[in-house]
Amino acid sequence: MKFMTENWFVIVAIIALATSAGFTIYKFAKMPSDRQLNKVREWLLYAVTVAEKELGAGTGKLKLRYVYDMFVQRFGWIAEVITFEMFSMMVDEALDKMKDMLDKNEAVQKLVAGEEESE
Repeated sequence: MKFMTENWFVIVAIIALATSAGFTIYKFAKMPSDRQLNKVREWLLYAVTVAEKELGAGTGKLKLRYVYDMFVQRFGWIAEVITFEMFSMMVDEALDKMKDMLDKNEAVQKLVAGEEESE
């Protein structure tokens, strides 16, 4: 008993360290797999295209927030695990793909511009 009263701070530190390690392991186990992240990346391409169509050019931060809100609604469990910086990098990758599609695909250009196709 004397040991516990004299070294209570060591016991508290060990408990805190064990709790922290347990939380870290839990968080790591909950991280999305590569397959899940690929689905998110595909969806992000859609989301940035919709944001571009809705908000137009020159509204980068607004579009990022718009896409993030859509992301949280769709993938709330992943939003708890990944950081906003990681999300922002994934959006940047999707934007690069969208810009490439805009350069090469006339149908995507019309979609983003809001033009109706006449057939």
